[in-house]
Order: sequence, then structure tokens, then C-alpha cells
Amino acid sequence: MKLIEIKGQIATVRWGQEKLPQLLEILTSPENPQIKLEVHSFGRQNKIYCLSLSPTELLVREMPIAATGKPLTIPVGKQVLGRIIDLFGQPLDGRGKIEGDSQVPIYGAAPSFGLLKASEEIIETGVKALDFFTPLLKGGKLGLVGGAGVGKTILMSELLHNINEKHRGVSVFAGIGERIREGHELWRELEKAKVLGKIVLLMGQMNENAAVRFRSATAAAAIAEYFRDQERQDVLLFVDNTFRFAQAGSEVAALLGEIPSELGYQATLESEMADFQDRLVTTENGAITSIQTIYVPADEFSDPAVSAAMSYVDSVVILSREVAQRGHYPAIDPIRSSSTTLKKKIVGDQHFEAATEAIEVLNRYQRLTRVAAIVGEAELSSHDRLTYQRAKKLSNYLTQPFFVTEKQSTRLGILVPREKTVRDIKMILSGEFDEVPDERFSYIGSLDETGML
Repeated sequence: MKLIEIKGQIATVRWGQEKLPQLLEILTSPENPQIKLEVHSFGRQNKIYCLSLSPTELLVREMPIAATGKPLTIPVGKQVLGRIIDLFGQPLDGRGKIEGDSQVPIYGAAPSFGLLKASEEIIETGVKALDFFTPLLKGGKLGLVGGAGVGKTILMSELLHNINEKHRGVSVFAGIGERIREGHELWRELEKAKVLGKIVLLMGQMNENAAVRFRSATAAAAIAEYFRDQERQDVLLFVDNTFRFAQAGSEVAALLGEIPSELGYQATLESEMADFQDRLVTTENGAITSIQTIYVPADEFSDPAVSAAMSYVDSVVILSREVAQRGHYPAIDPIRSSSTTLKKKIVGDQHFEAATEAIEVLNRYQRLTRVAAIVGEAELSSHDRLTYQRAKKLSNYLTQPFFVTEKQSTRLGILVPREKTVRDIKMILSGEFDEVPDERFSYIGSLDETGML
């Protein structure tokens, strides 16, 4: 086999009398073993179209190409815990070679239906707004959805920091198409919190080519599956960013000359998203709980890639630019957020009733805000004015200082148990703090830490 053409990240190989390689098989060159070409499709005139996972500057026309007989593999096991690796399992943290030879293919099939196991155990994050309105279920999927600059990565970093202190299993973080600076800051934050030892960080950041970014999500899923199925551990999988995974697939499809579907995305968008998401499930061996950020380009929530990713998550956390502009962080919009786990049999009667009442009050507050902006708060009826003031206290109470932003905000991070959040919100809505100025509720923990109880 010989390399005959290079077009972006697409390398075309012509095969002769050799055995035809399989789809997804890795091809390399006897002249340079660093070269890794993944078989993507077959064309006419004995042509094989491959994704170049290695830098294209290593490729030369007429270079001899040989089959390896296997797909791309990645190291797994205890030796990768506490390390930062790339798609090929090479260390990026400057701490030497990764020991051990345990490798698994990055591709795998979703478990059969009979192996799946349901769970109703809630994983507390310590973030008030999230635990109250969109609780995270063990083995579930939570999506942090929003446009640029609303705090998706910061919120994910906080969840990674908070949950890992109590989590008995391991965690996998997949950085897909995001800023290198953010990955470096996360690494340092995890080191400082002394939880790095049970986390694997796999980076396919924005400086990598589209093929590498596209396969990084698949590799992260393979690592999570190994710990679930072979080590029989519960796994937390953090993906930043699922939209970038879909976007990288679109870039690859464009280079291959495939006919695009809606708004320029690849026709295989839904199947590629399904192949990834269906692997992240709970079986009898253990649970994979995934937390994913989903970037919304130009705040357009109807974007096909956004819709494809959101259709797989159990809890949709909408991060609103309007809330962020008010200086309320995390900028979670409770009205637009939703969760299939907010049920009485899962969260309990008190939590469900308090959440239902809170959403109703916040809905009325949204309507009253427009009226108050025109005629003034004093012109509202006494009942509406009471609702308006309680909703303002509730909105302020849902703000929270984070551990990962202590240096920037100068506020110490706070963890709030779900029980205290439910109790506090019930007290605010019942009117027990009607005489307290709403400013006192901003960026606090639970009410008993403020001396108001």
C-alpha cells in the first residue's frame, strides 16, 4: 500500500495485492511508526480514505503504508490514574512514561438491554441550584447547556472538585475542542484539592486536528467502560464539550466531501452521537454517571448538534446569559432547566413540593418583573409585591461561591447539602424572612451559616 494523496486530515491510500484492511483499522508506515491512519471508507480504483490521527507534516506522497491488524488502542488501569494523556495514551504532564501494558480498543458496543440496571440514588453536588432543580442521578446524564461565557466549564470544574471528594470510584475527564488554558487550570485545581490521584484526564483540545478531537470522546468512553466492566467500579465521566465532538465530526465529513445534512452538519450526526452516548450506561458491574457541557453557538438552542446532545441527558441545566448579566452565578435558569429525576419517589415529597412551588413563584416573578419595570414595584398589589420580594430573595439565595473561583472572587467556596437547601427554600417561600433585605441572601451557603436562623 502507498500514500497517494493528502487533503487536510484525510489521507488517501492505494492498496494492491495486500489483504484489504478493516474499517477503523489503524495503518502505519514502516518508515515512521508514529504515523497513524484510521481506515474510514473505501473508494473506487483501490482507494482507501483514512483519517490522519498523527500530524500531517509526517506524511509524504508515495510513502509505503502497512496494516496493523487492529484499531486504535489506549492504556487503561491504575497506571493512568492521576495522569494527563492524549488520544494515543501519551503523557502530557511531564511525569514520565505510563507504566504497564494494559490496552483496550477505543471502540465498543453499547451493553445489551438485559445487562442494564436502573438506579434511584442521588449524587449530591453541593451546588444549591443544581441539587434542588436538576438533581443528578447515579448512572444518569447531566447536561450543562449554554452559550459562550456563561460559566459551563467553571460549573463543571466545581462539580468535579465537589463530587470527587466523596466519590468511591474513579473519574474520567475528556477535554474535547476546548481551550488549553482551561485544561491546565483544571489540572492545577485538582492537584491543589488532592483528588487528582483517582482521575484520568484525556485531552483533545482545540489545537488538535479534527480527527483527533472527534475520536477523543470515543477513547474517554473506552476508559470509562474498562473501569466499569473490568474493575467493577462506579465511574464519573466529565465531557467538555459534547458540542465540539459533533463539530469535529462535521469538519471531518466536510473534508471527506460528504453531502451535508441540516445546517451543514454531517448526515451521520445522530448515529455518531448515539454510538457515544449509548455506551455511558449503568450495568450490573457498575455505573457510568456523565456530566457534559454543551456549547450553544450564537445562543441558538435549535442548532442540530445541540438538540442531538440534549436528547440524551436526563437533567438539562440551562445557563442563561440574562442571569449571568445580573451577576448571579452559577447562571442557572431554573425555569428553562428540566430534569426527569425530579419526581416524588426519587427526591421525596418535601423536595418535590418545594421545587414545584419555587418554579411557580419564579414564573410569576418573571411576569411581574416586566410590569414592575414599567409602573414600579410599589404599584403592584400587596399579594404580587410579596411574591416579587420572595422571588428576589430566592434568586439571590441560589447564588453560591465556588471553590474553583476563590482566587478570582475572593469568596471561600461552600458546599450545601440538599436537605438544607430544601429546608431553606421552603422557609423563604413561607415568608419567614420577609423582613430580611434580599441583599443578605446573595452568595451565602445555607441559612444557618449566616446567623439568620
